[in-house]
Amino acid sequence: LLLRWRRRRALWRKVAEAQERQELSLVRMEAAARRFREQNPSVKVASILSLPLPELSRKLRDGSLPLDHVFYAYVGKALQIAIETNCITEFLQESESQLRRAKLMEKQGLLYGVPISIKDSIDCQGHDSTLGFIKNLNKPAAEDSVVVQVLKRQGAIPFVKTNVPQSLISYDCKNLIFGQTRNPLMFTRTPGGSSGGEGALVGGGGSILGIGTDVGGSLRFPAAFCGVCAIKPTGKRLSKRGVMAGVVGQKAVAAAVGPLAKDVESLALCLRALLSEDMFSLDSTVPPLPFNEEVYSSTKPLRIGYYETDFFTMPSPAMRRAIRETKQLLEEAGHTLVPFELTNVDYVMFNYCVRGMFSDGGSSFVRKFKGEMEKGGTGLFFWLASAPHWLKTLLSWISKPFVPRLSSIIRSMKENTVDEVWSLHHEIEDFCHQFIAQWKQLNLDVMLCPMLGPALGIGYPAKLSVAVSYTMLYNALDFPAGVVPVTLVTDEDEEQLKGYKGYYQDWWDRTLAKAFRGGVGMPVAVQCVALPWQEELCLRFMKEVETL
Repeated sequence: LLLRWRRRRALWRKVAEAQERQELSLVRMEAAARRFREQNPSVKVASILSLPLPELSRKLRDGSLPLDHVFYAYVGKALQIAIETNCITEFLQESESQLRRAKLMEKQGLLYGVPISIKDSIDCQGHDSTLGFIKNLNKPAAEDSVVVQVLKRQGAIPFVKTNVPQSLISYDCKNLIFGQTRNPLMFTRTPGGSSGGEGALVGGGGSILGIGTDVGGSLRFPAAFCGVCAIKPTGKRLSKRGVMAGVVGQKAVAAAVGPLAKDVESLALCLRALLSEDMFSLDSTVPPLPFNEEVYSSTKPLRIGYYETDFFTMPSPAMRRAIRETKQLLEEAGHTLVPFELTNVDYVMFNYCVRGMFSDGGSSFVRKFKGEMEKGGTGLFFWLASAPHWLKTLLSWISKPFVPRLSSIIRSMKENTVDEVWSLHHEIEDFCHQFIAQWKQLNLDVMLCPMLGPALGIGYPAKLSVAVSYTMLYNALDFPAGVVPVTLVTDEDEEQLKGYKGYYQDWWDRTLAKAFRGGVGMPVAVQCVALPWQEELCLRFMKEVETL
């Protein structure tokens, strides 16, 4: 008991030190922003913050806007959003040195002088990538991740790192070290996760461009919940070297690195900068596919598949309305909309996603929590991963008649043999080919899909792991998928929510109905999906939706 007490005390000391560093970061940001304001009282900060990224970067490159005006405008705004939402974990002090060096640069990249924010799990030299784990504190990265290196070569200035949920396997944003991040649009709501700090900061206007990751919706949830845009590219389109994963080594559900921004044109500019010779030379496993301007700027009418529901997670009234209204606008603009029938999403969720990510029965996932003081945010998965095989079998059998979804999750969490894992990977490949065959049979260019919304109340994502079906499907398929906010929740949507029952009418469906409630005025997005390696077409479709 004494040894345990001493160990816990040592852990609390590490947490306290990290929280002090976080507080010191905000003090430094406040001092830097105040110093700049005093020296430059005539700078119109609001007009700088209102500029969209393409215009801002153009003004920075042609010299009509000084670099330090932009940098300190965003430092001040980021500080305000951090105080309101608790989204920043660390101010990257070297960003001020980088700013001074940038003024002397002859070669100006596409993101010259643009201050950007980076998710906690993406390595920045000299800084921790904690994933919300105490054990990862005081272990600074030896070098920048490839994505950060490329962004710096393109002139961008990473200035803050942002908060994540513990382990990243959650679409909330809370950990024992840095606490709960709140949604900038409504503080009682989650900003989404796992790139939740990015969603809050970009959504609140404290960052013009953020970089996050996505293994089940971790870019798309924060963007949709906070009313901004994001794209999850095909898994290997951008380098993942130096990017920490929630479940290391699993290949069934593809993870991806991608940007969040206020508008689609900003995402396109970011991908133009990233898909450069620098990326391909720093990581030779990334296919050398530069950004295809012709596809992105095309005005050819599109043939668009769509569906209103996946018949697994019942859409909220606002989600259904978002799809219907967007479909109508697209048709009026001359595009062809074709119904797409989704089948067996329950099988995909349990057999490919849950079983794929926890093929070892969850033992490697449980090991990550060894020595930690909290296992929050992952709810059911941690408990099941820790349970012995006989107990999982018994619980699965008992719960099957009453809660079939719980039974399926428990069954999916069993330990697999190597042969079973190989068979699973083969089955996922077959499913992907069948999905593409159905897509091509309808001669589709892109797909319009629902996106979970509005933002759920804080704490609800831990109880509603099943509600990731709309996003995780496209990680299993490894298709590029982006989100665009299209509407706000109305009083009528809220009224219709009273009749929300769900497809299974189980505890999860009842909980989701509660989690949706009280969201009047909150944004609701749609998902835009393309076939693998067609990020430019996905962005072109997103741009069309955004414009309409």
